[in-house]
Amino acid sequence: MEDKMSGFSMRNFSTLKVKRDIYERSRQNMLDTQLIPRGINQPEVLHAMLTIPRHLFVDEALWSQAYTDHALPIGEKQTISQPYMVAFMTESLGLRGDEKVLEIGTGSGYQSAVLSMMAHKVYSIERLGKIAARSRKLLDGFMCPNVIIRVSDGTLGWPDEAPFDAIIVTAGSPVVPDALIGQLKPGGRLVIPVGEEEAQKLLRITRREDGSAETEVLGGCKFVKLIGKQGWQEAPRERFL
Repeated sequence: MEDKMSGFSMRNFSTLKVKRDIYERSRQNMLDTQLIPRGINQPEVLHAMLTIPRHLFVDEALWSQAYTDHALPIGEKQTISQPYMVAFMTESLGLRGDEKVLEIGTGSGYQSAVLSMMAHKVYSIERLGKIAARSRKLLDGFMCPNVIIRVSDGTLGWPDEAPFDAIIVTAGSPVVPDALIGQLKPGGRLVIPVGEEEAQKLLRITRREDGSAETEVLGGCKFVKLIGKQGWQEAPRERFL
């Protein structure tokens, strides 16, 4: 089942629509106090953030904090990004609804779920098998068949499925991995945090028709480290889920 909104394919979150959960007001408050006042205005992004139950992507002990304006731990020294950063990075991709998107760092699966409502197909890479398996189970529960998860080195991208209309990286890298630039379509956008371990700049890199790249600085940020051959250290063995 799909709904249509401004040309976007809104994925099947029918279970959520039928059974109103107690955090609906918290999600609306998140939009009203964190997202809209800070410039998030794309209707499709706001709809996805209002629809997807962020609390289910963290431990139950943290549900009361799920819609606050900060990142939360998800285990394995990883975090779920603050709601504003998820919305801002998604909006910065400039999605129209028919794109093929690569996500580097599946993490909790929350960003993947947002992207599933914004794009035609989402290819997501996670280096930690335990986290990837948990995210796969959650996304299956939300009926997100357009999200494919691979356990691999995200800094190398997904060559077999390239090129991509957009790439989003949810961990901080010391450099922009060449592999990711090379896997963008002409006109494609890469949003990635780049810098030191403790602080990065969020960049949007657009690949021009001639293969060169245009880089914009979107602001400061702080993410966990992007680990891999073109990141901070060696990558793990790959497998599929």
